Amino acid sequence: MKTIKIEIKWALIFVFMMLAWMVLEKSLGWHDEKIADHATMTNLVAIPSIAIYIFALLDKRKNFYHGVMSYKQGFITGLIISVIVAILSPLTQYITTEFITPEYFPNIIKYAVSSGNMTQEAAEEYFNLKSYMLQSIIGALVMGIFTSAIVAIFVKSKS
Repeated sequence: MKTIKIEIKWALIFVFMMLAWMVLEKSLGWHDEKIADHATMTNLVAIPSIAIYIFALLDKRKNFYHGVMSYKQGFITGLIISVIVAILSPLTQYITTEFITPEYFPNIIKYAVSSGNMTQEAAEEYFNLKSYMLQSIIGALVMGIFTSAIVAIFVKSKS
């Protein structure tokens, strides 16, 4: 457990950032009156997400590998963070849905149907807690692996 202490710390930081991001989205109206902007604007979460991976790998390089970290070590660090985030993502989705923005699913279903993008049945099947929990697990793994692969290139030490 001591060998992944840094990864656990940064995975928890990532989870708290995501919850704070959901509060921000809600406060900016992207879950209700400005829901039409949600699909585009939610992508801005990539900025703090990538920053967290950068800081995490730098932390691991400095405080675990004593300033010398290979690409493989950086990638594995990011991969471990991604797995922990993926494991915690259903809980994050539950907290978001139940406490931060319980009206999101009814609002997005209504918008998807009224804009002609989906039928009522399709929208209800896609926009629900179970579906979002599954999407969050897959998304955390896919985006985490991709981000880790790129960030590790820049964070590895030269020697």
